[in-house]
Amino acid sequence: MERIPTTKEGLERLKDELERLERVERPENIKAIEEARKHGDISENAEFHAAKERQSFLDSKINELKRIIGSSEVIDIDDGPADRVVFGKTILLYDIQEDQEMSYQLVGPYESDPEKGKVSVTSPLGQALIGREVGDEIKVRTPAGIKEFEILEIE
Repeated sequence: MERIPTTKEGLERLKDELERLERVERPENIKAIEEARKHGDISENAEFHAAKERQSFLDSKINELKRIIGSSEVIDIDDGPADRVVFGKTILLYDIQEDQEMSYQLVGPYESDPEKGKVSVTSPLGQALIGREVGDEIKVRTPAGIKEFEILEIE
């Protein structure tokens, strides 16, 4: 089984999501199924079919979260060299084409959220950054073409 790198906070968010699905969403859905059954013939009952579809979705999501949590390996972000880009570090980048600075933390694939400054170590940018040092320039292939960055800081 392949280990999935994650931060402690990322694993806690996954566990919270699993608990919410199991303790809130699933019981609410079971009640919806019971309520829909009371409306008579289930073969033509749209509410029943929608609730059963939701049940299938919830069960799949719960199983996926259990698999991810079971495969997760928490990486201590304080470990590792301070002068190189490693998992968990926050990197200040200079986008050469756009003439702007941006900051990203390297996280696991299931906690990635570029809008919030979190990028997966398995993404093209994450892979290009791993092992680099301040002052290094990298080129990353994106859907918009090749982007060039310079590493300004590693926190």
